[in-house]
Amino acid sequence: LPAGLSQWFPALEVLDVSGTGLTELGAELLALPHLRSLLAKNNRLGGPGSLPKGLGEAPLGRSLRVLNLSGNRFAEVPPALLELRGLQSLSLGGNRLHGIPSDIQELRSLEFLYLGGNFITSIPPELANLPSLSYLVLCDNKIQSIPPQLAQLHSLRSLSLHNNLLTYLPREILNLVHLEELSLRGNPLVVRFVRDLTYNPPSLQELAGRTIKTRNVAYAPSDLPENLVRYLSLASNCPNPKCGGVYFDSCVRQIKFVDFCGKYRIPLMHYLCSPECSSPCSSASQSSTSQSESDSEDEASVAARRMQKVLLG
Repeated sequence: LPAGLSQWFPALEVLDVSGTGLTELGAELLALPHLRSLLAKNNRLGGPGSLPKGLGEAPLGRSLRVLNLSGNRFAEVPPALLELRGLQSLSLGGNRLHGIPSDIQELRSLEFLYLGGNFITSIPPELANLPSLSYLVLCDNKIQSIPPQLAQLHSLRSLSLHNNLLTYLPREILNLVHLEELSLRGNPLVVRFVRDLTYNPPSLQELAGRTIKTRNVAYAPSDLPENLVRYLSLASNCPNPKCGGVYFDSCVRQIKFVDFCGKYRIPLMHYLCSPECSSPCSSASQSSTSQSESDSEDEASVAARRMQKVLLG
């Protein structure tokens, strides 16, 4: 950065030095008492001396509200950043971070935290101690689990977790009553349920069996071979109460997202009789879960409505 910056622009509030090949931010920044937004993305910052010493004690440390260091080479969150107690927005996406320091909780004014596109494997529970955090972006990392303490982030409105290694979510996530957006695509907990969602047309035997069941055609064990009688006994009712259909082997698998109520875990699988059939939220489930779990479907539906938006695409 040029020397004398503070003398030339003593009232500077926004400084954008993105994409300039910087390897360090000089001490000239420390004398900018009114700087509120510093954008230094897509540079070569990350080595020793990338940030000026005494950052937290300088006027800049008290005035800065927005800091964007995405697209640099930081292998860890610089400790100096944790001294910026007035910071409201911090972006460190596309760096080389392998973790989040527990001292992140010191940034009590933080409202927006972007850490996507790193190598983060775990989330410290201390992250839940940010009372104003509304937007948390942790996508494109290697995160395997979410600490239940994150349910304490009562101000959280958007949580981006897509393209990680999540196989489950803690049921405490239901406590995020203000959450409007939850992004989960590209995680094993979603992928394993959607990758093979294909519909094979029913066989002639199944078509005949469906007709017998839906039209209540009377028959006795003496009328049919034993294997067909046994086959007809395996009919499953479509969970859509307006349908009244049945299925045997061929059905449509439908993913319904509920966010933990009782024994439920998302996503919840429904089995419908045809592609044209849709199951309303309040219907009873004929899924691979046990009947005791299905009895709690209505409660799970209420819980699902608390999540206003789930992004998959």
